Formats: sequence, C-alpha cells, structure tokens
Amino acid sequence: MNIFGLGLPEMMVIMVFALLIFGPKKLPEIGRSVGKTIRGFQDASRDFQAEFTKEVDQLDRVDVDRVDVDRTDVDRIDKVASSMPINEAEPTSDDRSND
Repeated sequence: MNIFGLGLPEMMVIMVFALLIFGPKKLPEIGRSVGKTIRGFQDASRDFQAEFTKEVDQLDRVDVDRVDVDRTDVDRIDKVASSMPINEAEPTSDDRSND
C-alpha cells in the first residue's frame, strides 16, 4: 500500500502523532474535513478535465468544418477556371527582348 509516496509504516507513525496531538475526539472531525477537501479537489479536477476535453473536441470539429469549406472553395474555383476561355496574349516588349 503506497499512498502519496508513503508506505504503511510511515502512515502509522503519522496517525499516532495525529492521535497524540489532536486527541480521539477531534481526529474523526479532522478526517472528515480532509476527506471533503480531497473530494472537492477531485470534483474540480474532473470538471476541468471534462471542460478541456469538450473544448478540444469543439476545436477539432471547427478545423474539420474549415477543411470542408476550403475544399469546397477550391472546387468552385476549379469549375470557374475551367469554364473560362483561354486567350493567348500578344507577347509584350519584355518577352521579345529576352529572345
């Protein structure tokens, strides 16, 4: 049994010291408050993890939607470009001088 890096002998020593310091009447109350605090941290951690996962999933969906839009735009541009007649322009004076 290893909790927080402490083995069973170390935990027993801590429990004996707590019993001596706080007494048998106060110890159960302290244990309850520590348990509630740990539960609160676990709940907050779980909520944070769920919110983080939700935001990451939402960003992934936005990226997928953006890729679909970009692909649609490219297809539309290809259709317009293929429907345009190709005109060969007269060579300019710059083109003639390179020969």
